[in-house]
Amino acid sequence: MVVASQSLEELCVNSIRFLAIDAVEKAKSGHPGLPMGAAPMAFVLWDKFLRFNPKNPKWIDRDRFVLSAGHGCMLQYALMYLTGYDSVPIEEIKQFRQWKSKTPGHPENFVTEGVEVTTGPLGQGIANAVGLAAAEAHLAARFNKPDCKIIDHYTYVILGDGCNMEGISGEACSLAGHWGLGKLIALYDDNHISIDGSTDISFTEDVSKRFEAYGWHVQHVPDGNTNLEAIAAAIEAAKAVTDRPSMIKVTTTIGYGSPNKANTADVHGAALGASEIQLTREALGWNYEPFVIPEDALNRFRKAIERGAEYEKEWDAKFNEYKSKYPEDAAAFEQLIGGQLPDGWDKALPVYKPEDKALASRKHSEICLNALAPVVPGLIGGSADLTHSNYTELHGIGDFQKGQYDQRNVHFGVREHAMGAICNGIALHGSGLIPYGATFLVFSDYMRNSIRLSALSEARVIWVMTHDSIALGEDGPTHQPIEHVVSLRAIPNLLVMRPGDGNETSGAYKVAVSEKNRPTLLALSRQNLPNLEGTSIDAVAKGGYILSDSEGTPDIILIGTGGELYLCAKAADILRAEGIKVRVVSLPCWELFDEQSAEYKESVLPKAVRKRLAVEAGSTLGWQRYVTDDGDVIGVDTFGASAPGGVILEKFGFTVDNVVAKAKALLG
Repeated sequence: MVVASQSLEELCVNSIRFLAIDAVEKAKSGHPGLPMGAAPMAFVLWDKFLRFNPKNPKWIDRDRFVLSAGHGCMLQYALMYLTGYDSVPIEEIKQFRQWKSKTPGHPENFVTEGVEVTTGPLGQGIANAVGLAAAEAHLAARFNKPDCKIIDHYTYVILGDGCNMEGISGEACSLAGHWGLGKLIALYDDNHISIDGSTDISFTEDVSKRFEAYGWHVQHVPDGNTNLEAIAAAIEAAKAVTDRPSMIKVTTTIGYGSPNKANTADVHGAALGASEIQLTREALGWNYEPFVIPEDALNRFRKAIERGAEYEKEWDAKFNEYKSKYPEDAAAFEQLIGGQLPDGWDKALPVYKPEDKALASRKHSEICLNALAPVVPGLIGGSADLTHSNYTELHGIGDFQKGQYDQRNVHFGVREHAMGAICNGIALHGSGLIPYGATFLVFSDYMRNSIRLSALSEARVIWVMTHDSIALGEDGPTHQPIEHVVSLRAIPNLLVMRPGDGNETSGAYKVAVSEKNRPTLLALSRQNLPNLEGTSIDAVAKGGYILSDSEGTPDIILIGTGGELYLCAKAADILRAEGIKVRVVSLPCWELFDEQSAEYKESVLPKAVRKRLAVEAGSTLGWQRYVTDDGDVIGVDTFGASAPGGVILEKFGFTVDNVVAKAKALLG
């Protein structure tokens, strides 16, 4: 059937569809089905509701848009081109999925200006959106005045069946309902198709009832293919509900318009092919060459430029009024959203002497957090139901809850994966907030994808991971991390810190807060650690440094991290008393040490000194880069055991005597 004529709105919807079709076809790779089906809801949202400025994608009070079903990214790229984003000209649409293009295979915030968060793994986007909405609620509660609202924006999400199948979405949406995030609106592209075919083979639950149980406001638009008015009415109704997040189930046809592939898995993740594209053009009355958009449609979309400039102009006037009425609050707001840290903030970090009381590094972490909270106003976070084990409570500050969004202690519940993605969303809100999320190190497995995405997304998040070794004791192998530290070190752009005492913990926090484009993970001890002579807050920034040394070229270098650093220091004293020249190197962060100059690294670990012994209560994998063939590693390459921590350390060889014996054996 050939469509004789189209309304302007239909022309706009089809413009989105065919940009996606043409880009995927040119790339011979991609997912055209979702953009073809979701184009109507996306058009309505971007044309009638989304407040943004294409010429200033970082305007602070813009609405946030998240395409959680990130495989359908040509939907977002098409919208960005059509509405006038400079980052996505038509040349970039034509370079979809190509080397160094601004239109990669999934939306990536660090590649394409205007993309809020990186959405590839399904479910991450909706969970990020909870973080974005939480950040909006927090800033609004802290800075808005009854007569002047400077933070007042929505977070909109398009998610699919796959997002709703992934467990992370359930964790995050449950928490969003508990928090009552009324400015979070999710449009669920209910097309009943996944890669394996119809979702009937694996996914038959009533998603609407599930979201109702989470405490969301839920609506259904049965005809999301053509009924633009119903979609608009549903979004209007969602905006009217201010005490709950909203989910709008929009039933669509994946690959809408394709005569032979619509409503099948064939259109999910592959180009339509030339013949099917021609049939689709005929079916939808699209008489334009590839990548050509009719002038009337483009003019309609490009009105977003004028609207966006007006939105920002109105906000600027409002903020100028705010500054005149509330100058101190305005200054604090500008400093926060500008990402500026107050002068001398790091002076609040505690400094320790060897005679100071031995404490667990998790306790030093608590002291750091509470020292920083008054001077780093963007610090916000909490634990996955382990607040009093992780020691993450900010004392004298209330809990972030429904109706008290201005508070900074966040209770994530037993939801490690969602916690990670929510923290990423808070960090990527672009308002200077510095989130931290905490759990036991062994449970980093539950949230590894979120940690990886914080690194990929260049998000400043602080991961507080306690109970970092077999020394945690009686809880046994299920709770004792072995391979976790080395596996986390394998993630690019993630700083993994194992501080050895109070000064090194302060140094780790100094690095973590200072880093603007990468996350930091702190692996912290449960057992008490003595404060050592020679540790340094500033030296931690180099990743590794000489803790103590003997005169002349050392006979052996002992390398320690975390809770095992003091074993090296004590063993060195014994060896030196026997006339052996020993250097002790603290290596709290491999990544930072590897970034230092060749000269500095040589000064710490000279190549001429082949006898090296590393001591770390975890997997020995990876130590080969620092320990030569003439050296050794005292580590753990089996699972742990259930016994008191001190007993386990002794049984696994983490004693001063064993370090001395191993060092002597290396020296022959």
